[in-house]
Amino acid sequence: MDLTSFRDSLAQEAPPAADGSALPAPWFGTQAQWDRAHELSQQTPDPDGGWVHASLHRVESDEGNAGYWYRRTGKPRSKAGFAEEWHEIVVALLETLQAHGGLMRFVLSICAVFATLTGCADQDPLAPPAATACTDGGRVLNVGFYAFFAPVSYSADSDPNSTEFNSHLGYEADLLTALEAMEGAGLAFSRRGIALWPDIWLQSAGPEFDLVGGGITILDARTRDATDKKVVTFTSGHIVFRQSLLVRAEDAERLSSYDHLTSAVRVGALAATTGEARLLALTGLVDANGVLAAGVRVVKEEDTVVADGGADYFITAAGASPNLEGRRHLYPPGDTMPQVIYLGDETGEMELLEALDAGMIDALARGEIGNRDAAHASGGAFVVTALDTEVEYGGFTLAVEDTALASCLDAKINYLTDDRHIGYGEWREDPLVFMHRAQASPP
Repeated sequence: MDLTSFRDSLAQEAPPAADGSALPAPWFGTQAQWDRAHELSQQTPDPDGGWVHASLHRVESDEGNAGYWYRRTGKPRSKAGFAEEWHEIVVALLETLQAHGGLMRFVLSICAVFATLTGCADQDPLAPPAATACTDGGRVLNVGFYAFFAPVSYSADSDPNSTEFNSHLGYEADLLTALEAMEGAGLAFSRRGIALWPDIWLQSAGPEFDLVGGGITILDARTRDATDKKVVTFTSGHIVFRQSLLVRAEDAERLSSYDHLTSAVRVGALAATTGEARLLALTGLVDANGVLAAGVRVVKEEDTVVADGGADYFITAAGASPNLEGRRHLYPPGDTMPQVIYLGDETGEMELLEALDAGMIDALARGEIGNRDAAHASGGAFVVTALDTEVEYGGFTLAVEDTALASCLDAKINYLTDDRHIGYGEWREDPLVFMHRAQASPP
């Protein structure tokens, strides 16, 4: 295979034969046919196929699966940029084709194909964005942040009456600080903590805040108000979320899967979160539209209702039907579904963690990041189980009409996160990772 034939193959419906090599998987990646790329990488024996598979998961910011494939193939988790890793993979794979000749010509062809990844093109799409100002320089953006979602977003003091309540800490705090530090960006933030979670994402449509964050999963349903009018928009996703269960160490095997959650199991959740929504969906308590299963008994603050299986009783990550507001406890209609207990309305997930420690609940349904942080802090008392296969992204919200600001923020956020290749794991390892990239941005 030479340079011309490989280039010509990009216009065909299938890649050229590669004698059992994993190279067809990257070929399909250049065509944005990710499912096929995954399939081919899995059909190729390890370690080559697994290495490509791990890198594909990196592209998708699916760090959990990427880590699995790196371990399986005996490769260290790459800390290089995506372009560098692809170059390393391609050169390694081409060694298996060396007997066919033309190795260096093939490397050059790969470089041409992956120009947008390896920087071989005249224009590097991963270069820092031009120093375009997002504001006129005199506008200070009012930012509201959820105060109880450590380590992603939290207040220095959990007391809303404290002056330190408005001191923002965590992953998103450092990302915002890096945005302010980008020379020429014209960004300055005045931050205020928000204690209540429900509908927090809609607050950027009101007069108090220009930008709202706090570990908010990007969902179209969260862009709309009660009249179904779109009132906010999300920035680019800057963090990957995946749902999970946090359980006491002695229950790790018993509660290792959502399939193990029976009516005797009490799972804690925070209302109107993706943790709640995914728990209900994965256990069959709601259908694909969020409609509660017939027979679910809902204990509320003032009364009790029983769902009839109709659309008048629904719970999604964006909200719930009015007749389910103030829900405190869900009792399932059968033995194969868990009970759900709601806590944390005023103090966030800390109340749920305390309940798990005290034995008031058996598991906590929420994102993997928060659960892993809590497990680490527990010194082995808690462990993470039942990792969800669905990946979600988190972002900030702005008023829907603030399109110019949203577009400018997207460019800056995409640069700071290296188009989602730098995320929570990298920040955890180096909390200044975003600041380093901000300081390297052009004047």
